[in-house]
Amino acid sequence: MKPRIHTYVSDLNFARLHELAKRPGYSLCGIVDDALTEYLSGNKENEREAVFARRLDRLSRQLDRLEQKDTVHGETLALYIRYFLMVTPQLPSSQLDVARAKGEEQFDQFLEQLGRDLQSGKRSLQTAVDEVVAGASDFFSEAELERLHVPAPDRSTKEEAGHA
Repeated sequence: MKPRIHTYVSDLNFARLHELAKRPGYSLCGIVDDALTEYLSGNKENEREAVFARRLDRLSRQLDRLEQKDTVHGETLALYIRYFLMVTPQLPSSQLDVARAKGEEQFDQFLEQLGRDLQSGKRSLQTAVDEVVAGASDFFSEAELERLHVPAPDRSTKEEAGHA
């Protein structure tokens, strides 16, 4: 015989429990016993924690990639500004108005092109970065890469033989 306990529950839980117990194959004792078993086992909490941990790991990796891309964008902009300031000569004051008008025209063209690229999904910067980033095959031949992946000979046995 199972031990008997007496407990108090809220009116809402009592009503929900009785509603569930009306279904075929369910009883008040069985529902409470199953609920206590599940609650005390802690398995659901471990599963939930594992799901959250995987999701947090995925978000962390995505954030790392965004941070890396942000760094590339910032460095690219800084390098361009530095280059631009180094190669742009000072204009005489008599030519400033014409230069400003031309600059505004070129900036408008730039914004139009940027809008077209963003709408089409074209990513000029990422394409340029992908072209610049080098892989191992850019520096080594296939044969050299094969040799690089071969484990080095075990030198500890030779050193022990030399000391004996």
